[in-house]
Amino acid sequence: MRVAHFDCFSGISGNMVLGALLDAGVPLEPIQSAIDSLHLPIRLDVREVQRCDFRAIHVEVLSEEDPPQHRYVDEIEQLISRAAVSASQRDLALRILRRLAVAESQVHGQPVSRIHLHEVGALDSIADILGVAVGLDLLGVQKFTSRPVPTGRGTVQTAHGVMPVPTPGTLALLQGVPLAHSDVEFELTTPTGAAILTTLVQEYTYTPTMRIDRVAHGAGSKNFLDRPNILRLWIGETVDNPRGNDYEGDFIAVLETHLDDITPEVLAYCQDLLMEKGALDVFVTQGIMKKGRAGFRITVLASPMSVHALEEIIFRETGTLGIRKYWCTRTKLSRRYIQHEVSNHTLRFSQAFMSDGTTLSKPEYEECARIARTWNIPLRQVLLHCYAKIAQESPWSSPIPQRSVSHSGHGDNGGPKE
Repeated sequence: MRVAHFDCFSGISGNMVLGALLDAGVPLEPIQSAIDSLHLPIRLDVREVQRCDFRAIHVEVLSEEDPPQHRYVDEIEQLISRAAVSASQRDLALRILRRLAVAESQVHGQPVSRIHLHEVGALDSIADILGVAVGLDLLGVQKFTSRPVPTGRGTVQTAHGVMPVPTPGTLALLQGVPLAHSDVEFELTTPTGAAILTTLVQEYTYTPTMRIDRVAHGAGSKNFLDRPNILRLWIGETVDNPRGNDYEGDFIAVLETHLDDITPEVLAYCQDLLMEKGALDVFVTQGIMKKGRAGFRITVLASPMSVHALEEIIFRETGTLGIRKYWCTRTKLSRRYIQHEVSNHTLRFSQAFMSDGTTLSKPEYEECARIARTWNIPLRQVLLHCYAKIAQESPWSSPIPQRSVSHSGHGDNGGPKE
């Protein structure tokens, strides 16, 4: 699978992504042609620059529109819909724009149709969104990952006055995304960059499991003295090596809250609802809370993109007044699903790969339970057949240790003879 990783250690903006795509080998002509088809006074100035002695491609959008017009979302959507681009390119551009518009509507408390995008409505942002959509489509990548995102800090001048960094729109877009610390007094991640990132990225990790074929560099406009202001785009293939020596890794969120005024029925309902809405796991721990009250701690493991939705469920269903949230790294075994024929039934097994090449196989519980119910036999009997099949057909699986039997009729652990 073709994969790309946004190594946005210095943040991300629309023109940084566009520069990285051009540096990756995407031709400029179809991008410029797509922008020309908007029939707007836009031209791309592309040049190689140095950022702290590292080369990168910088893209500047030149516009002759004076004064700049600020367009509504519907106007921009109509412009993109009429552009001479493929259906997939148009769809991606509209998805990026729509994500941006929804974030602004949340910030301003207005429906999307009434959102007047100021900075985003300017020609440079329209060119960035359409140009990036065309370039990403031509890049031919099926999966995108990203490192945690630094936003910068300080303040920035906006159409609504001086605002803190990250700006409200950027912050709304980055809900559920792991953020990285940054001591740079500058807006490193822009709303357009955040919209591109959150539209595309499926996994946040510092180092994805991939074979890198090319590293491309897109330059930001600011030239810092102490760090290169560039976006690195790693491009390559996923590593299809189930017997390899590397574990997978990613970022997950841990959500926790304590409750001493909830019934077990409500707790169980909340737990089921969290799992249905995408929680990786939910578990409940009993304990003694303040004033000697018996209570519960709910712990939820969540992917970055599902954090906001799961927090809403916890607040709504439990009535808690606060949720603790922290990010942690997770090491995972590479996994796949296989099928085995067990007593004339096709069952699905999960198979995980250890670093030494051995595999860990396990039948899927729901599959085994279905067979047990259908034939009215004990579940343990189905499981015994499954594990026997694993030992027979999985040549790399670790064998099940056998207890030795002494001549006295007892095992080496003193148990009864089997």
